[in-house]
Amino acid sequence: MTKKSFLLACSIAAALVAAAPVQAENLLEVYADAVRSDPLVREAEARRDAALEAKPQARGALLPQVNVNGQYATRESDGDNVFNQVIDPDNNPATDNNVIVPVRSTQSSESDFWNYQAEVTQSLFRWDQWQALQRADASVAVAEATYRAAQQDLLVRVSQAYFDVLAAEDTLGAAEATLEALTRQLEQAEKRFEVGLIAITDVQEARAAHDNARAGVIAAKRAVATAQEALRELTDKDYRSLVKPAEAMPLDKPDPLDEQAWVDLALKDNLDVVAARLETEVASRDVKIAKGGHFPSVELFANRTEYDSDATQTNNGLTGPADASQTQDTIGVQVTIPIFSGGATQSRVREQVHLHRAARERLEGAMRSAERETRDAYLGVIAEKARVQALQQAVKSSQTALEATEAGFEVGTRTTVDVLDARRRLFEAQRDFARSRYDYLINIVKLESATGGLKQEDLSVINGYLTTPTTLPVVRPQT
Repeated sequence: MTKKSFLLACSIAAALVAAAPVQAENLLEVYADAVRSDPLVREAEARRDAALEAKPQARGALLPQVNVNGQYATRESDGDNVFNQVIDPDNNPATDNNVIVPVRSTQSSESDFWNYQAEVTQSLFRWDQWQALQRADASVAVAEATYRAAQQDLLVRVSQAYFDVLAAEDTLGAAEATLEALTRQLEQAEKRFEVGLIAITDVQEARAAHDNARAGVIAAKRAVATAQEALRELTDKDYRSLVKPAEAMPLDKPDPLDEQAWVDLALKDNLDVVAARLETEVASRDVKIAKGGHFPSVELFANRTEYDSDATQTNNGLTGPADASQTQDTIGVQVTIPIFSGGATQSRVREQVHLHRAARERLEGAMRSAERETRDAYLGVIAEKARVQALQQAVKSSQTALEATEAGFEVGTRTTVDVLDARRRLFEAQRDFARSRYDYLINIVKLESATGGLKQEDLSVINGYLTTPTTLPVVRPQT
């Protein structure tokens, strides 16, 4: 194949790839990508798995503890010493003419020896260990609630990022359509000015509106890029096409339609509240563990010690064996009663009491936050439902008003400023209508999350509303 034909084949292949239809990905598919990629959820999962080890560790302290230690060694020693000895020169005990003389003694030894000690202890009563076991149950429950909260948070973050991309894309589309219309209007104004039908002021008004619209398109492209990067941060993936809601998207009311019922459910099942409630229980156990420093402890113990040595000893020139061996078995009960620790135990108790109080205040804060979030999301669903309906009608009304204003401009009853103002109102209505639909869906997700009941199945329901594929614009910084 020649170089020219090879380049031609590559060009054709690239054109076919570019012309191939892009597979639009929906909300559930994006969420699946985030589950595999989001580092925050993976971190929460690792922390949950680490916290699960608290239970076997606490239980292990109550089971028998077995330790064995031993050694094998070679020992050499040399030494001498001087001591006084009484000698009777006449070897007659009846005489008192005893003489005290210094005597030097030299010793050396070589030995190979080994020993080991095996010990078994069993706790009979340790208040702090029993409380630690119950604390471990609460700690595991906290970790599980925290992990579930991280999963729910991912559902919310994915929904927010997904719909932010679609809202930014809709805003960009409306901004580009407005710019295109204002470009045509500017061209018409310039032609009318050239033939003397309008004043230069109308041309300047049209040019100012055109320049503002062009700046709006640049800002809209920047918003699209920012939204796409936020979604890529969650999934580590770029998307060329997503699925958006159809124009006739259903607008349901919360079920039940009772704000206080949602608040009561949140105060009971909100995962942040559940975790804070369990952390309060953990803090209560910590107080009891600290108080265990005042209580006696009772342990059953048994140990076996064995020693064996092969040795040779030299004493004042006389050499002989000095082997030794010993076995010792001990069993008993050990009782430890704390009497005084310099005030450290009392200090630890006071410390844990203060931390328990802090945990109760954290629980109160979590409950208030859950109530606020629930009420805000509930009112958001109600308000956005009405707002979507109102803005949908506003788009139609603004379109009709623009057409009427343009007709009036043609016959001379309306000015260029009137047309520009009508077109601006249409753009704002289109932008707000697109955003309100996504805000409605996001508030549904937040309401379920605030009550602790948000699951992937809830995203499946919302995903059913998404039926219209849209190709995302490829935006690049402008120079």
